Amino acid sequence: MNDQTSTPSAATAGTRKSSAKPARSRSREFALQALYQHIVGRNEASDIDVFTRDLSGFHKADSAHYDALLYGCTEQAQALDALIAPKLDRSFAEISPVEHAVMWIGVYELQHCLDVPWRVVLNECIELAKDFGGTDGHKYVNAVLGGLAPELRAAEVQADRQAGRIK
Repeated sequence: MNDQTSTPSAATAGTRKSSAKPARSRSREFALQALYQHIVGRNEASDIDVFTRDLSGFHKADSAHYDALLYGCTEQAQALDALIAPKLDRSFAEISPVEHAVMWIGVYELQHCLDVPWRVVLNECIELAKDFGGTDGHKYVNAVLGGLAPELRAAEVQADRQAGRIK
């Protein structure tokens, strides 16, 4: 998406058939759209929330997970950025707002959604970046979140290494 004045549209997402998407995946998509509005438009989370809940298909999303992502990311934005910044090779001003929002979602989930395996968090965020971000934005998101996962989910990542599931 090149026009920073519009929000990413769920209609443009093409990796998975819309009807086949799990409720949590849908909640991440709606949270991404809402966080984009927050980053670009500087809108309040509560105003964005009212707008987002009226979007087509929201009823199929996991609204509790959406709430956690939207309000958790906006309330903890500075702390999330503090974790992300050391993994960046450029300033936040040079990062697409879509990729920035996707990284917020990933870091928030790695920290607070311990019921979601770390590899699922990375995969879901990579898919969001592929669907809504720039051409190679998903590679950047993968590198940043892949670098943070061993810090934020050390035991889980180590267990996967020992089991031979990752290098």
